[in-house]
Amino acid sequence: MEITRNQYYMAGLVLLLLGIQFRMIESVELKDQFAKFIAERTDHPLISVSSQSPLLAPVEGAAINRLVHPPEWIGWMLASLGSVLVLHSLAMPKSP
Repeated sequence: MEITRNQYYMAGLVLLLLGIQFRMIESVELKDQFAKFIAERTDHPLISVSSQSPLLAPVEGAAINRLVHPPEWIGWMLASLGSVLVLHSLAMPKSP
């Protein structure tokens, strides 16, 4: 299957807008459900300790919020990659 001009354009727009979004935010707060999901998938020590010892288990209803600070270069990288894909799609010949 060959990637068409429209698919390059759409992927470029998504990456460009995602890059702009990453440039606008300073930090992202992960709520307890998503933090637990990530910790279980990555074998984070918090989950393994809390599952083995009931004394160290988090209290029911307590928030396990994590603050993530994405590096500045991620926004620039996504925006520039999206721009290149959009320009590449405009340079491609139209589909018949």
